[in-house]
Amino acid sequence: GCVCCQIQGTLAPTLKNLYMARSGGTLPPYRRILIETTGIADPAPILDTLLNERWIAARHRMDGVVTTVDAVLGADQLDAHPEALRQAAMADRLLLTKTDQATPEAVAALEARLAELNPAAPRYPVVNGVIDPALILDAGLFNPKDKHPDVEKWLAHQRYKPVGRPGMLGSKAAPVSAHQGERIRAFSLSFDTPLDWAGLYAALEMLMAFRPKNLLRMKAIVNVAGKPNPVVLHGVQHLLYPPAELMEWPDADHRSRFVFITADLEEDFMRKLLEDFTQAMTSPSC
Repeated sequence: GCVCCQIQGTLAPTLKNLYMARSGGTLPPYRRILIETTGIADPAPILDTLLNERWIAARHRMDGVVTTVDAVLGADQLDAHPEALRQAAMADRLLLTKTDQATPEAVAALEARLAELNPAAPRYPVVNGVIDPALILDAGLFNPKDKHPDVEKWLAHQRYKPVGRPGMLGSKAAPVSAHQGERIRAFSLSFDTPLDWAGLYAALEMLMAFRPKNLLRMKAIVNVAGKPNPVVLHGVQHLLYPPAELMEWPDADHRSRFVFITADLEEDFMRKLLEDFTQAMTSPSC
């Protein structure tokens, strides 16, 4: 069936049936499930099922979202379809198809636009469907081949436009591209001092309750007051993944670092929300 249309009715039972058949020996002991949606699907409802269905969430881990972008028609599709903007903005990997059929100028312009929408997602050209599977698998925080989570690669904090407090050098918001029909923004926030966990969680819960359509994606590594180790957060629209406490800091930088991809949600609004709830101050932009 169509995952886009029947997401609430069939995806969860299908995953349960697959898992039970795997456990009973009817199916081979598979390690990964790939879900291919229709071209106009919004990734959020699928992630909703994977996170909010407790039986599913206890036995599966969402690895990543991979979006294909047509190098010939992609620019027009981004203009015409809000779903296309969300697919590109929420992706962990972006695959550019038909690059051999598009002009170099068109490909360069499309890549620049995708970099503006989603700075952290690697972009890979695909010709005739050929791509190294390793480039699109294990896209999440926890790679089963590694002993420690690659936080820096997953968060990619440096690729986002930093937002500081008003009046700070470099804190002025960049002008929004006319192509971004929903004024999609990608930016980062940093806090030097440890954050109050109750205040932070309350801010994020309020944001996801009242502005779910405006928050496309959020990733963070947080220095929580009273905890020696960092906490990783990941949110998609109205969904906040269960927090994961790491065994150690990945490097000497112990700042709390957030990256946001939003639609019609200003950078200064997010900065003030987190500051007000946690009583923290954002780091200067650089």
